[in-house]
Amino acid sequence: MDIPSPAAAGLAWHFDPDLLRRHDRPGPRYTSYPTAPHFHDGFGEPALRAAIGASNASARPLSLYVHVPYCSSPCFYCGCNRVITRDRARAVAYVARVLDEADRIAPLFDTSREVIQLHLGGGTPNFLPAAQLRDLVDGLRQRFAFSNASERDFSIELDPRFVSREDIAGLAALGFNRASLGIQDFDPVVQRAINREQGVEPTLDILRACREHGMRSVNVDLIYGLPHQTPAGFAQTLETVLRERPDRLAVYGYAHLPQLFKAQRQIPEAALPSPEQKLALLGLAVRRLSLAGYQYVGMDHFALPDEDLSRAQRGGQLHRNFMGYTTHAETDLVGLGASAISHIGDTYSQNPRELPAWEAAVDAGRLPVWRGLQLDADDTLRAALIGQLMCQGEVDGRALARRHGVDFDSYFADALHALQALQDDGLAEVADGVVRSTERGRPLLRLLAMCFDRYLARPEQPARYSRAI
Repeated sequence: MDIPSPAAAGLAWHFDPDLLRRHDRPGPRYTSYPTAPHFHDGFGEPALRAAIGASNASARPLSLYVHVPYCSSPCFYCGCNRVITRDRARAVAYVARVLDEADRIAPLFDTSREVIQLHLGGGTPNFLPAAQLRDLVDGLRQRFAFSNASERDFSIELDPRFVSREDIAGLAALGFNRASLGIQDFDPVVQRAINREQGVEPTLDILRACREHGMRSVNVDLIYGLPHQTPAGFAQTLETVLRERPDRLAVYGYAHLPQLFKAQRQIPEAALPSPEQKLALLGLAVRRLSLAGYQYVGMDHFALPDEDLSRAQRGGQLHRNFMGYTTHAETDLVGLGASAISHIGDTYSQNPRELPAWEAAVDAGRLPVWRGLQLDADDTLRAALIGQLMCQGEVDGRALARRHGVDFDSYFADALHALQALQDDGLAEVADGVVRSTERGRPLLRLLAMCFDRYLARPEQPARYSRAI
């Protein structure tokens, strides 16, 4: 197979450590706009019911997200909402409650609205034993109209340490056609430091099993900036993974926020790479993936040129939500389980983050809405603009503003002023109302988006977010 050139793969960054270091600051990852910290408890169950009723007129398909919070052991780097336990019997009650929640929300949607996308995230979704996974998927299929279309996506996040080839066969039989495998780094020293030891061959064997059982796309998660990580060790991990040629890779920067995530306090800060070393690790990943022919999708994500995400980006159909990048833009997202977030019409709603609170709400027969947000006209416009920037790297601001009945140049005067610093450093271009990232600015897409985020005017906001690099 011929390896495309970096330019042909859509990835030709001019990697400038000094430039990136100068602009590295905290900011949202924009899986939503407005971002989750702005949700409020004034949005409750009645508002969610009203939003679903209004959305039925659109006849949009549905995406389902199920959050499985359980993990058998703590990975010290993790900032996800999870519950550490080895009691797999807890899965029975959890699945029963998710289906109880589905019993209450599914009838609110018109039966003609098919589920085109299902994603199980966590935590560790494969914490659920095979029987409970089957009960969960079959139960959701009974409550919602699952699509049989060839483009449907049924995906699951997997911890390769706790899954077998037989499990992969079972997942494929349930209809899963995408899997995401957490690797992070194969260096044993790094693995011990983050409390996540896993062998190379057993992990790669699971990747191969996914393909052998017909999954059309396999993603691999890697992390740079972990304790004791070195260029030599990370290069070896990259080469090992790239020999298997996964369809997608997510190469995340480790965000050390021990004040927010207790498990990260197990990582001594002295063991972390310096900012300069961390940038070098990112540069290494960018170069290796570029040479291997991967297309940069955005926000740490890479895909082979013929993969669905790459084709969606080239066709202007890429979308970003709480599940990350997706090809299914025209859907309403229904979140089930503790902490899950729904995006219905022009609203967001989130379930309680704490497992006991979510359990109590479900047991009381309620839709377990903890907080949410009804977008106003300004939110809707900015969400569309930021979404296009994050997915395509550019947006025709004037055309978008006209569709929303405003003048781009005057309405976004403050944002255009903020963009000037990025233009001066060659990270962004603005011409005739079109805002686009340059190749130099591709690693810092969220900085462009931040210029248009009116909520960031509050001085306390940056402390909530990870740094851009």
